[in-house]
Amino acid sequence: MASHCLLLLCLAGLAFVSEAEPVGTGEAKCPLMVKVLDAVRGSPAVGVAVKVFKKGADETWEPFATGKTSETGELHGLTTEKDFVEAMYKVELDTKSYWTALGISPFHEHAEVVFTANDSGRRHYTIAALLSPYSYSTTAVVTNPKE
Repeated sequence: MASHCLLLLCLAGLAFVSEAEPVGTGEAKCPLMVKVLDAVRGSPAVGVAVKVFKKGADETWEPFATGKTSETGELHGLTTEKDFVEAMYKVELDTKSYWTALGISPFHEHAEVVFTANDSGRRHYTIAALLSPYSYSTTAVVTNPKE
């Protein structure tokens, strides 16, 4: 139990730290950011494929955005303030391809986070994930936009 609490505390700390904007990038204006860490190697998870879906009026998941995590394990620029409207979204991380590329056979095909965005007004969302081959943990940091 203590190790589980420590893991969640570390993940929350990661999400908090990831809110810092690199100088001159304008990334603080991006309303949706993904941050992924590799718990086995203790480093950013580089090159994780990310797909974002938006729930349509017919209750199906429509493709919304895609990308891959950078050298810092982050993915910015998935959407704009204008396009990121109130709706239900699903962020899907291709964990199987990530672990397979490292020569590890994982349990999960992917990790996903489903959430409703902007139902209480405009917000910025950082979705953070801590991956291992047989488990994953996620958290979110939701903040008011910086002007």
